[in-house]
Amino acid sequence: MTAPVDDATHYRWLAACYARGRLGLTDDVDDDHALAAAAAAALRLHRFKRAAELPRVRAVLGTLRGLAPDRLLDVGSGRGVFLWPVLDALPGVAVTAVDVVAERAAQLAAVARGGARRLTVARMDAARLGLAADSVDVATVLEVLEHVADPAAVAAEALRVARRAAVATVPSQPDDNPEHVRLFTADRLRALWVDAGARRVTIDGVRGHLTAVALR
Repeated sequence: MTAPVDDATHYRWLAACYARGRLGLTDDVDDDHALAAAAAAALRLHRFKRAAELPRVRAVLGTLRGLAPDRLLDVGSGRGVFLWPVLDALPGVAVTAVDVVAERAAQLAAVARGGARRLTVARMDAARLGLAADSVDVATVLEVLEHVADPAAVAAEALRVARRAAVATVPSQPDDNPEHVRLFTADRLRALWVDAGARRVTIDGVRGHLTAVALR
């Protein structure tokens, strides 16, 4: 039996946006009817389960509240583990989400199309962002650097497009994820952002992860 999609367990409004976007429903279809249609169509909405209480997500949200950006770029948004909490917790922020994987970019775009007006989505390579310099206030690079072939290029691009800061998270312990091609220590993570041009880098540990705030 499918678990109910409610506000206590899911980012319900974002799940409803996804349902409208995926099913081609018009804006006047309310969330209840959109979610009913999603259930009838057997759409999987597990990606919208609440994640804000994960320690690393909570840490990122606290950092972003302190930075108070108007425009944010989320690099490598993936399934939205960080993106949905950001959209939910920071209602005044316009977010551009990018991912290199076509299927993931399409799933993110369905949410924007279905009513998440503050969300813009594009398919982009994190090492070659098609955005102008200083075009956003803050760039987030959350659980991305451990996946990519050239983390230095990704860090440099994030700082190029971010006017004020980049925020990153990476695992700090080995795991069995075959997509993780490197492991960062605090020193390596700090050096990555310093070499990319950050004037100051703060590193913190959060239950199996490291967070970095790189100021321009």
